[in-house]
Amino acid sequence: MKTQGEIESAICEGISRFEQDYMGRGPKDIHTHLLGDLLVVRLKGVLTAAEQHLVKSLPAEKGRDLLKQVRTHLIETARPVMEAMVQDVTGVKVLTLHHDISTATGEEVVLFTLAGVPPFREAKKR
Repeated sequence: MKTQGEIESAICEGISRFEQDYMGRGPKDIHTHLLGDLLVVRLKGVLTAAEQHLVKSLPAEKGRDLLKQVRTHLIETARPVMEAMVQDVTGVKVLTLHHDISTATGEEVVLFTLAGVPPFREAKKR
C-alpha cells in the first residue's frame, strides 16, 4: 500500500507524461494534493510557444477562448487515459474530471472527484 505522498507523486508523474504525450511539452512545475476524495493537480508553465503566440496575436478574449476550447477538447478526448491512470494509482474509480487553464499565467488545474477516499498507509517518521 502506498503512502499519500507516493500517490501524489505517481499522479504528478502520470499527468506530466500525459502533458508531454498529448500536449507536446510537460509542465515546468506540478503538484498534486489528495484531499479526501478530491485529487487536485496544479501545473505551472504548460503553454507551448505556439499557444503563447496565439494568445498574444489575437484579441485578448478571442485568443483566450480559442486556447481554452482546444485544451478542453484535448482533455475530453484523452479523458479515459487520464481516468485510467488515476484509478490505477489510487485504486479508486474517478467520478468526475474538471479542468481549467489560465492563458495569462500558464497555470492549469485538473480536479478529479473520486468514488471514495483512496486507501493509503501513514508515512514512517524519520
